[in-house]
Amino acid sequence: MEKWPNCPECSSEYTYEDGNLLVCPECAHEWNPLAETANAETEIFIKDANGTTLKDGDAVTIIKDLKVKGSSSILKIGTKVKSIRLVEGDHDIDCKIDGFGPMKLKSQFVKKA
Repeated sequence: MEKWPNCPECSSEYTYEDGNLLVCPECAHEWNPLAETANAETEIFIKDANGTTLKDGDAVTIIKDLKVKGSSSILKIGTKVKSIRLVEGDHDIDCKIDGFGPMKLKSQFVKKA
């Protein structure tokens, strides 16, 4: 007999397989175990300069004057950025800064506000 994971809703150990779903007989919760592992693998964990984990929608503050590539403008220290979006890559924060427009930032130059 194969051992299935406990129910994520009620932690019951009496789960069983029904097709490609797992079912809990105690709370009637159904879930796809393959979909949950796929979601866990695609989640991005990005930390700011202080080591605080960032999430989509957070507000951050710039901790260093940054030159804007292709422009003579500078993003000043203390500039607050609202509603960030985390992306993969070298510049891992996608945002819109008032007065500058759309911008990509590195998480090492921001702290959570």
